[in-house]
Amino acid sequence: MTRRKLTTDEIELWRKVTKQAERLHPDSPQTVHPTTLPKPRPRKTPKPRFEVFELGQKLQPKPNPNDLKPSVTDALRAAPVQMDIKAFGRMKRGKLKPEGKLDLHGMRVDTAHPALIRFILNAQAQGKRLVLVVTGKGKDRDEPGPIPTPRGVLRNQVPHWLSIPPLAQAVMQITPAHISHGGDGAYYVYLRRMR
Repeated sequence: MTRRKLTTDEIELWRKVTKQAERLHPDSPQTVHPTTLPKPRPRKTPKPRFEVFELGQKLQPKPNPNDLKPSVTDALRAAPVQMDIKAFGRMKRGKLKPEGKLDLHGMRVDTAHPALIRFILNAQAQGKRLVLVVTGKGKDRDEPGPIPTPRGVLRNQVPHWLSIPPLAQAVMQITPAHISHGGDGAYYVYLRRMR
């Protein structure tokens, strides 16, 4: 059964009746029809037809380059300064003249290590503070291969030998020499005073 629409005469009659009628509860707020509203239906958010795209979201991060061990000279340059900072600056600029020099060119590891120990301990006993140890830059390898090999055996071994006993107690600072004293093929060795 369908509801019919009210005619204009019926609407006017209803208005007259409502104007003349008295309210049963005049204190309650006036509402036209105190009906409860139906519960709202939960709205479904429509799925977007396309995925949300942000610029660069599919970009793969750059692969990390191979973290190779830093070269000996880079590691020595990054080492903290143990000596007087002004003297260190003058030494790096080549302004301090070394008081002794040891040339390890052409030596093998088995003869170079004892010669270095003897030279450093004698220099410290004589009261010298700055000595120069020349190692040479080393030869390039004929076969580079997939595994990087350090250039110059003595160049890489001398800083290690200076940082272990019996020379560690005598050496205060090691740094690559200024170009006027041999550059990367030589090291300044600043010695501690004998006590």
